[in-house]
Amino acid sequence: MKTRTSRAIGMSAAVAAIAVSLPLAINAQADPPPTATADAKPLPDWQGNCDPVRAELAPSGATKESLAKLPVGQVLAAIPSLSTFTSAINGGLNPAVNVVPVLENGPYVVFAPNNDAFAKLDPAALEAIKADPTALSKLDYYHAFLGLLGPADVAGQRPTQEGAEVKVTGKDGDIKVNDTAKVICGGIQAANARIYILDTVLDPNSPPAPVTPTTSFNGTGKPLTPTSTPTSTETTEPAPAPAAG
Repeated sequence: MKTRTSRAIGMSAAVAAIAVSLPLAINAQADPPPTATADAKPLPDWQGNCDPVRAELAPSGATKESLAKLPVGQVLAAIPSLSTFTSAINGGLNPAVNVVPVLENGPYVVFAPNNDAFAKLDPAALEAIKADPTALSKLDYYHAFLGLLGPADVAGQRPTQEGAEVKVTGKDGDIKVNDTAKVICGGIQAANARIYILDTVLDPNSPPAPVTPTTSFNGTGKPLTPTSTPTSTETTEPAPAPAAG
């Protein structure tokens, strides 16, 4: 009798323990797992006349959030009005010229002329560029420089991957490049780039004059003339004038 009573008490305790722990297990399982994007900042809006770009992206369901997760080559290819530029950089115009792997090893700012911009070029000149891998590579690389700059701070004179500089002026929805090309829609984010759609193809053979600093400083904080080239942080003093004979 004692043994049966002990077993009954033990079973009752086990059932009670299960009953107490069951709601806790259910509650723990019902809590949603934390998400890595719960505290993510919203992406900044594109700047400029971007409604046409959103309209041409609508059939594919692409959004600024989904594009921001893709490498720059895929983002450019997703925008139909950039098909000529995309072909220029991915081997479509000339199989010998595919710079997409370089651009996807960013970060880069990429200036992407739209199809209307390419249509403004002389057809014979465009055909000559297509047929010349060196000229096409030069054109492609002149449209990109290192950095991840948004529309508020992209202005400045920047050395491109081609070597020559581009001059960017303005901000937000009013940006020009080399004084002639207007940014239609800018600040489109890719995973490793910022894209600015242009209404004009940039000419790598007509870059702005390189920026030359008019004043520099050595380690002492004293200004040097542009022609001064001291090899240490000491101030370079001018040589004394020869004595009058």
